[in-house]
Amino acid sequence: MSEQIQNYLVGVESLKKAVAGLSPEQVKARPVPGKWSTLEVVCHLADFEPILADRMKRVIAEDNPPLIGFSETKYAARLHYDAQDAVIAADIFAKNRRLMSSLLTHLPESDFQRTGIHNERGKLTLTDLVKNAADHLLHHLKFIHEKRRLLGKPL
Repeated sequence: MSEQIQNYLVGVESLKKAVAGLSPEQVKARPVPGKWSTLEVVCHLADFEPILADRMKRVIAEDNPPLIGFSETKYAARLHYDAQDAVIAADIFAKNRRLMSSLLTHLPESDFQRTGIHNERGKLTLTDLVKNAADHLLHHLKFIHEKRRLLGKPL
């Protein structure tokens, strides 16, 4: 499990680095028509990281707790991502992930087999949730890196 915690922890600074050096106009730009801006991606990650952490905490603390799915589309449409600050959102993401990483490193190996029941995906272990959170960031970082490249600001 320590490898998965490391994969989860690697993301702590990745998002901050992905938005570093971008102007407000570049963060809001849509170099890929019909896709989210970098700002929207960062806000999505900042909003969903506490949700993912809450799911992990529920599985750690409760027996087979319910885990509720959320609509990223509805969040993006209703939470005024275009008016947010990407640097603050990336910092919130990083702080939340650091705190959760600290908790994960103190758990006995047996806790990673604890489960919760997701209303859309069924039974998930803590191992599944940690992996999903790490993968979620990597999935979205690809899009931010592509937007940077198209804006002439590759990492």
